[in-house]
Amino acid sequence: MVMAGSSTEMADLSSHADSGPQPPNAQNAPEPRFRPRDQFWPYADLAEEPSDEELAKLDPDLRAALLESPPDRPFSCTLVFAPFEGPGYAAALALAQSSPEYLETGSGDKLRHRARFTPDRVQALRDLWQLVGRFDGSEVLIDDRPVPFARELWLPLLWHLLPR
Repeated sequence: MVMAGSSTEMADLSSHADSGPQPPNAQNAPEPRFRPRDQFWPYADLAEEPSDEELAKLDPDLRAALLESPPDRPFSCTLVFAPFEGPGYAAALALAQSSPEYLETGSGDKLRHRARFTPDRVQALRDLWQLVGRFDGSEVLIDDRPVPFARELWLPLLWHLLPR
């Protein structure tokens, strides 16, 4: 007799269940009463909620779609740049890693450093931009999205926040 229900239930293997012919050496062994079903979820220990680090890596549109009420994030400017040759690379990497939300994506030729800055860290943003802004592969994202004229308009607007 096989029990119907959810996949966590067990199948009845008692002697009155139709189990078909058995190999000769299996007749002497004690017969198990239950056996797990073949359908099971192998990742039972995963957390149901994503961690803060996983949420930080999500695209903002995906985050909004997945979460009923995504947390409000302050205005930000993100610089994305590839590794480059030269003496400024170590300083650029140190500045990027000092940002509150630093992330490395890809590997090899596709490696990108991603540093997110809020307006209270505009000095570090400007210092990093002076090191990586000369490269065509450097990107400027406003609130984690590419926007038109980010280099030409948004960055100079942020420079007005610098203390004088």
